[in-house]
Amino acid sequence: MTHITIDEMKKNLPVFLHRIEAGETLVLVKAGKPMAEIKPINSVSTSSLRPYGLCAGEFIVPDDFDDPLPEHIVAEFEGQ
Repeated sequence: MTHITIDEMKKNLPVFLHRIEAGETLVLVKAGKPMAEIKPINSVSTSSLRPYGLCAGEFIVPDDFDDPLPEHIVAEFEGQ
């Protein structure tokens, strides 16, 4: 990992973006201390996404799902 300052990043942004695009991870430092890590993201492929309806039928939504919460629970949320 390459450590760079914010000023270096500002002066040579296109150069550093090309390096990140090529797979390099950069660490931004401020006053000699690491403050952020910039790295390329992995593209998300559709094959890694969970299929729709994977757990269909394993959970049944109760009939009272949309009913208002009991007053004592609402009071706790409101700090009373």
